[in-house]
Amino acid sequence: MKEKKKKRIFGRLQRTPKWKKEEFSELEYEPTTVKELLTEMKDISELIIDLAYSAVLFDNEEIAEEVKYLDVRMDKLNYDIRMMAMMAARTKEDAEQLAGILQVAEAAESISNAAGDIVHLLSKGKTGPILPKILKQADEQLFRIKVSSASKACNQKIGDLKVESETGMRIIGIRRGDCWIYNPRSDATLQADDWLIARGTDEGYSELNKFLLGKLKVLE
Repeated sequence: MKEKKKKRIFGRLQRTPKWKKEEFSELEYEPTTVKELLTEMKDISELIIDLAYSAVLFDNEEIAEEVKYLDVRMDKLNYDIRMMAMMAARTKEDAEQLAGILQVAEAAESISNAAGDIVHLLSKGKTGPILPKILKQADEQLFRIKVSSASKACNQKIGDLKVESETGMRIIGIRRGDCWIYNPRSDATLQADDWLIARGTDEGYSELNKFLLGKLKVLE
């Protein structure tokens, strides 16, 4: 199979260590399908709002960082789909057909930007101390947990580990390096150094975290 050709272009890259925008940074464009781009944008849209509200309501800086990460990823996807549209349009009819796709992409990015604005309130301290204190009493929260190489969870399927039935925690996202697995199914395999976004209680988080750190051999 021939390796896909990559074209090097210039544009805006937002992902920096301090999450600040850089103008005219170098981006690498890799052709993919419109379906793949729009599918990932949809998945991000569904996840990022949930994370943003949870970050603010529970005063969680770690979850806020994941929102910023996804916001940058959405910018990159929107950039790719615009480049694809510009290279694909040859006639007026082509442009009209691609306009609808670009509108969908723009709407998805607007959702992502709104989520970024929400977590921006957290960094500015504008949410006040009362709301997070009240909502921390809620039954369920979102947590970010890392899979240690010492954990028995490595290379195991979520379903086989019975994470939800044993701890009450539901894994709603997995970040593996620069890639995301959205709403992972029971046959999704966990790997060392994965970051999990999970929803559940403090008790469930405590047990799952110990297991993923390698302090527990099995979930009970």
